[in-house]
Amino acid sequence: MLAVQDVARSTRFYVDVLGFREDPIRSPGWRFLSKDHFSLMLGECPDEVPAARIGNHSWFIHLLVDDVDTYYHEVRSRGADVVNAPTNRAYGLREFILQTPDGHRLVIGQSIANAD
Repeated sequence: MLAVQDVARSTRFYVDVLGFREDPIRSPGWRFLSKDHFSLMLGECPDEVPAARIGNHSWFIHLLVDDVDTYYHEVRSRGADVVNAPTNRAYGLREFILQTPDGHRLVIGQSIANAD
């Protein structure tokens, strides 16, 4: 579950930019989203401190994908606020970081052993 300032804006970002789909569950102020085997619930909390203002506590998720470079190019071409390009890490993952409209940071990665 993720607190967001504007649930409609955040839903558009996750669907249009990151490729999630909106699940058919509806409740005022809430959205339920899915991508592959991952589910996300967005809750509208307009009076909470935006994630962009909480610095190191804005990290939200580490998502593993099958092809990190392809996904990076897809989300970047759709307007994602990418913090860094895919980079090989010493701990065996190739990752990039992006930031949501609310300022949450997401790490998207792939095992280097599974990379082509």
